[in-house]
Amino acid sequence: MAKKIKIETELEVFESISELPTSIQNLMNKAHEAREKAYAPYSHFRVGATLLLESGTIISGNNQENAAYPSGLCAERVAVYHAGAVYPSQKITSLAITARSLNKKITEPIPPCGACRQALVEYEVKQESDIETYFMGESGKIIKANSIKDLLPLIFNKEYL
Repeated sequence: MAKKIKIETELEVFESISELPTSIQNLMNKAHEAREKAYAPYSHFRVGATLLLESGTIISGNNQENAAYPSGLCAERVAVYHAGAVYPSQKITSLAITARSLNKKITEPIPPCGACRQALVEYEVKQESDIETYFMGESGKIIKANSIKDLLPLIFNKEYL
């Protein structure tokens, strides 16, 4: 007889940016700035992501679209790949994400897509420490996950290769 596996995740919900720790408020505000610089002429859906490195350095990224849709890249991967390329020995401690549509108001928290979750968890595994992840829409509530693994519990990693 088959056994069942129960997967549970506990996330924190903040009602507004003002409830976040000061360093995370700053990180989220930088994510808002990055979001407004996104190149999203097709979807009109702008995303900004910022990473806080253990040194205190903040890395920004935003979505970059392309008429050949698969050629674009999400904000989270733009930021994490930049961090990996320029600061390969620095651990990522926190990630802030914000999304805004030019077509409608987004007040619900928007989590990273599946491809970004997989890319981000690679860095958690590599650095052997969790990345706190905060995500929101353009305004409203913010959700915090203590680890990318909270958002992608059955990870695929180098151990399978």
